[in-house]
Amino acid sequence: MKKRLEQLKENALLKIKSADNLSALQEVRVAYLGKKGELTALLKGMKDVSPEERPIIGQFVNETREALEDLFETAKAQLRLAELKVQLEEEVIDVSLPAKKQKTGHRHPNTIALEEVERIFIGMGYEIVEGPEVEYDYYNFEALNIPADHPAKDEQDTFYINEKVLLRTQTSPVQVRIMEGAKPPIRILAPGRVFRSDEVDATHSPSFHQIEGLVIDKNITFADLKGTLATFAKELFGADTKVKFRPHHFPFTEPSAEVDVTCFKCGGKGCRFCKNSGWIEILGCGMVHPKVLEMSGIDPEEYSGFAFGVGLERIALLKYEIDDMRLLYENDERFLRQF
Repeated sequence: MKKRLEQLKENALLKIKSADNLSALQEVRVAYLGKKGELTALLKGMKDVSPEERPIIGQFVNETREALEDLFETAKAQLRLAELKVQLEEEVIDVSLPAKKQKTGHRHPNTIALEEVERIFIGMGYEIVEGPEVEYDYYNFEALNIPADHPAKDEQDTFYINEKVLLRTQTSPVQVRIMEGAKPPIRILAPGRVFRSDEVDATHSPSFHQIEGLVIDKNITFADLKGTLATFAKELFGADTKVKFRPHHFPFTEPSAEVDVTCFKCGGKGCRFCKNSGWIEILGCGMVHPKVLEMSGIDPEEYSGFAFGVGLERIALLKYEIDDMRLLYENDERFLRQF
């Protein structure tokens, strides 16, 4: 038995030395020390050893097991070190290469402009509200005093999903929904994305953003509208900014007006930016049409109000002197990095 154990130890040593990787070494370990290994098989022959020799042979078996365990652990450590050396040689890191820079994002010029507009109107007591971009024809047109035969409802101008559902062309439907569900006084600002069937060019896009405001209360007059927009213009473009109202027509307001502000580049003297007129058009507005109030469940004899709407992109283009709307959507980092 003793000679067999010595022979087993010698054979195991040869196999351990010949193992050139950790996987091969593990196979040798299982072959000799596993549950079905050669050392375990020898132990089964202990029943043939005389009682007197069993303690001696048992001790030798334990010594052989411990010796093999030590040999395996030593070989394992050597193979791990060798594999690590190879890995380090193959995965060389060139410390002279420049590090990868972490690019930090920032707010889009549209977002910067929107947050400034919201800040101004929140300061005047307005609440920011939102509504669905996929809207019913009723809220987008009918409830805003735009009849079925109105040119704005032409499929060439509006993205229809079916005859009753469309992509909203303005954020005015949000105003109608608020008027239906809330009791005056109402003072809201409704920003959001809108859609129109326009060709893409320097000043048009099939998808853009609008900011619309609405005030409903008792004894609201055009003077309130004028004062509100004058305050807004001064806050946005500078304290010396003046406003000018030009008569216009919108189906949902009466009377209606287009609003111009003095050019913030030349102060109204005339320059290339304002096409030498001294004025820049920024938004449309008017007193809420009595029929719109009535359809929304508000008594036009008791309440009145005003509404206004401005294109967010127009604000951004004017404020940052951008001459092409497409720059806002092309994701050119050379442009966006400026903000």
